[in-house]
Amino acid sequence: MSRYRWTILALGTAGQASYSAVFLGIPVLAPHLEDEYGLSLTELGVVLAAVSIGSVVTLLPWGLLTDRLGERGVLAAGLAGASVALFVAASTRSFVALVSMLVVAGAAGASVNAASGRAVLGWFGPSERGFALGIRQTALPLGGAAAAVTLPPIAAAGGTRAGLFVLAGACLATAVAGAVGLREASPGDGERLGDVVNPLRDARMWRLAAGSGLIVCAQISILAFAVLFLHGVRGVSAAWAAAVFAAMQLLGAGLRIAVGRWSDLVGARIAPLLKLACALAAALAVSAALTEAPLALFVPAFLIAGALSQSWNGLAFTATAELAGRGRAGAALGFQQTALAVASGAAPPVFALLVEASSWGVAFGLAALLPLAGAGLVRRVPV
Repeated sequence: MSRYRWTILALGTAGQASYSAVFLGIPVLAPHLEDEYGLSLTELGVVLAAVSIGSVVTLLPWGLLTDRLGERGVLAAGLAGASVALFVAASTRSFVALVSMLVVAGAAGASVNAASGRAVLGWFGPSERGFALGIRQTALPLGGAAAAVTLPPIAAAGGTRAGLFVLAGACLATAVAGAVGLREASPGDGERLGDVVNPLRDARMWRLAAGSGLIVCAQISILAFAVLFLHGVRGVSAAWAAAVFAAMQLLGAGLRIAVGRWSDLVGARIAPLLKLACALAAALAVSAALTEAPLALFVPAFLIAGALSQSWNGLAFTATAELAGRGRAGAALGFQQTALAVASGAAPPVFALLVEASSWGVAFGLAALLPLAGAGLVRRVPV
């Protein structure tokens, strides 16, 4: 098996991380956006959801295009387009213009989801696939950690404009790297998965996508509002709130690798995913009960919930690709990621409305029920 597969894995992970830094970097910039644009909590929820909203309409088309044209061009074109949109967003001064450009950035950058996932899938066999895609899935928390560490001081010095420029530059750099380095796996590299069935007509895909969407709502409820809650409600400094957010990302990245390897060893993706969903529900319920408790109690519980919220994604991603087969992997991953994007786009505004109508504790408590509902759907996916 070619050693070049590790280069493919590195390029795919880097490309996904640059897009993830946009997705999670906007929440890190939330306090600055709130001040500079004079946003209400509900308007801020719309800004936080904009990247996900943009990706909803393009994830499936990008996946279909990846199956037809290959990964290199799709990944490079999408990330380059996201970079341009972020450069434009940096020059806006109105709520509507900002949201519009973030929607465009999300729509363009969504290409990396199916393209990088399909690239890694083609270069790794089943005994390594969970581990490899687990590493690739660390792109989300690693991108988020990088954003949490770098964006607060950059925004403090140059405002959100400077932060958006940095995110745009990262997307452009990985677009160029992907255009230069990615190549399609040959029939002899890794295992060629069969073209089993059109994922859009496969009931298993719908159950897995819907269940994953419910679980990701809990994940986004934590990640989108962690910095804002710790800083704005609990009085933690912006730097320390970002540090907690970064710690969530790093712990989540480690869990994704460990969980991927675990799934390879047990030869299953669904059973470990169900266990993690239940653990997330429990951790988030504890956090909800501790929202007004001393920080020494709340922060560790919230940190565990944030890390667990990111542990399961690689398993759902791998299960989706393996159920579909390589010939349909791009479409299947695009379909699954569309479901996650719909959920991710809906979660911040709905969560913000729940907070305004009740309290942070009630909102987090209701979010804790979602992984259990998601597990109920995923449990019905035949192994």
